[in-house]
Amino acid sequence: MQAAKRILRYVKGTQSDGIFYSANCPVKLVGYTDSDWAGDVERAKSTSGYAFHIGSGVISWSSKKQQVVALSSTEAEYIAATNSATRAVWLRQLLGALHHEQKSPTTIYCDNNSAIALARNPVFHGRTKHIHVKFHYIRDLVNDKVVEVQYCPTGEQIADIFTKGLKIDVFMKLKKMMGMESLDELGLREAVGS
Repeated sequence: MQAAKRILRYVKGTQSDGIFYSANCPVKLVGYTDSDWAGDVERAKSTSGYAFHIGSGVISWSSKKQQVVALSSTEAEYIAATNSATRAVWLRQLLGALHHEQKSPTTIYCDNNSAIALARNPVFHGRTKHIHVKFHYIRDLVNDKVVEVQYCPTGEQIADIFTKGLKIDVFMKLKKMMGMESLDELGLREAVGS
């Protein structure tokens, strides 16, 4: 009941918030991926999260419990990165249909160097035989230069907002990095007619 009240207070306090898209930013797709390892204490399943930006604001995001139990934080992050890469492929196809083809690989930022190494280097296959084959799809995407996975410090990891409980200052920072603004901050409240 406390969690429900907290959610309702948050919704009430953010009714004037929205994502601001600047017309001056390039149409370049960039993603962030993260997971919490074994965050579900009953089933030991992890939660994957991702956010994709175009220019100044987020256009696609998700928070979802992983289908399998990850045996390490690296594996949980690798599974999350694969899910993000799959979404990146779909978004790239959508942007192409809208005449905004992405010529360069889509960068996906991850805060786990071991997961990045797994995505880049199939030599580690012997250590990951237990990971379901569908999660190795990201390796093909990296090799084909459709996506590239790069390191991002945890403090700059936008997808944390979808996978973890955060302190208010970190939450507000990540919310702003997603492009979320208040109508009051933008001076738009009067223009909207609220």
